[in-house]
Amino acid sequence: MSQVNATNSLSQIMADIDLGPTGSVQFMFAKLQLAQSEICKNQAESYMKQIEDIQAEQKECAEMIAEARKLQSDAKDKGKCTEMPDDMKEYFQSRGLSWDTAGNNDDWHDADQWDYNLKSLTNYQEQIGTKTQTLMVYLQDFIGQYNSYLQGANTQIANANQTLTNIARGQ
Repeated sequence: MSQVNATNSLSQIMADIDLGPTGSVQFMFAKLQLAQSEICKNQAESYMKQIEDIQAEQKECAEMIAEARKLQSDAKDKGKCTEMPDDMKEYFQSRGLSWDTAGNNDDWHDADQWDYNLKSLTNYQEQIGTKTQTLMVYLQDFIGQYNSYLQGANTQIANANQTLTNIARGQ
């Protein structure tokens, strides 16, 4: 079977499925079920890739939170500001996150300013978690549909084979 991409359609997938030389309605229905299962499988694979990407983003966000907590702890312990590293600034900027710009709008933050920065990161982390949960629901739905279509195809193939066996025996 071929991989579904932007140029493949249900009719293309059906053309690629070979169930042998038969015009049986049962085999045609099985072929349709197999094509639908292929579409569901490809959709599920797409969601799995998205979930994988989001999980990598969750890991990166968790690392930023850990680093921000360390910087906040250092600021508390020393009683003075700590500098936000360039990679953290880039992380905030690239994701549209806000950070405390009180004072001279500089990159140095005291413990309270780090509280604000950490809230921004944890809110973002929650958004990522929600998106993951939503994608997992969609993934489960496509897996369920895939299983249903595949089971339907297998049932139709078994029925068609039984019909052919019965015809061959003269029943």
